[in-house]
Formats: sequence, structure tokens, C-alpha cells
Amino acid sequence: MNSSSPQAVHIALATVSDRHTPTSDATGDWLSEAIVKAGHHMYQRQILPTDKYLVRAVVSRWIAEPQLSVVLLNGSTGFAEHNSVPEAIEPLLDQQIDGFGELFRQLSWQQIGSSAIQSRAFAGLANNTLVIAIPGSESAAKLAWDELIEPQLNSQQGPCNFVGRLTKQR
Repeated sequence: MNSSSPQAVHIALATVSDRHTPTSDATGDWLSEAIVKAGHHMYQRQILPTDKYLVRAVVSRWIAEPQLSVVLLNGSTGFAEHNSVPEAIEPLLDQQIDGFGELFRQLSWQQIGSSAIQSRAFAGLANNTLVIAIPGSESAAKLAWDELIEPQLNSQQGPCNFVGRLTKQR
């Protein structure tokens, strides 16, 4: 554990949705505020349509950026035909963090019961960039941020945290 101040990371945020606009993206607004409140830097924020090739292209550009440490996507992770974030992003991952999706579904189950099995939230590393995909509902995003993402992006979180794996920050 680090005894100095927590280390800030640069985060790119994308809302993946065919219906949200900058004025209607409540989940993206909440996440953006949470990122800054936690002391991190908002690198870029976009709203992307549910086109898996466009999502893959944007995330591919982001993971190539040397100063960017985290890509956070919300939306298009459910169990419906148009939800394509897992198919768009998983081929880019060098390593999956299986426990993220497992623990998110367990926490969701406590709130929404068996509907939690339809979440395909996941996380992984691509080019030493942490890539996290969570549902687009504000309550699910808050759950993921408060219980999993924010604690793991705190460089003082012990016994381990994601920041230690993000070599681009060093």
C-alpha cells in the first residue's frame, strides 16, 4: 500500500446507446462526476451507437493512447440482440479479469434477483489499459462504481488494486 496521496488515473468514458444524447445521458453524467470526485482525470467522453465495429475502433484508439489508463463503457452489455459491447471489446483484451463480472452479478443479484444473470459486465486489460464494461442503467453503474471500480482505482486500496497494473501511469 502506498502511504502518499492516491494516484490519479486518466479515464475515457463512453456511453454505448442508440437513444441517448448529451442531454439525456444521466448515467454518463453520473459516472463523469464520480470519476472527477474520486480525484481522477476525465480524458475523453463520448456517446457511441451500438455498432460493435465503431465501438471497437474507438476503444482500439483509446487503448493505444500512452497517457490513458482506463476505458469505462456503460451500456449495451445486456442479453439482447443489439447489445454488442462484449463482442466488440473482448477480442481486444490481452487478459480478462473474470472476477469483475462474477462479483458484479453477485452484487446485482442482491438488488434485482435472478435478472442479474442477463448482465454481461466484464473487465480486462488491453495494452496495459484497464477496460471495464458495465450496464447503462444508472443504478447498475452506481453499484459497479461504488462497490468495484472506485475502490480498485484507489492506489491505496489493499491488499491489491488495479492501479498497480496500469504501467502507463508510471
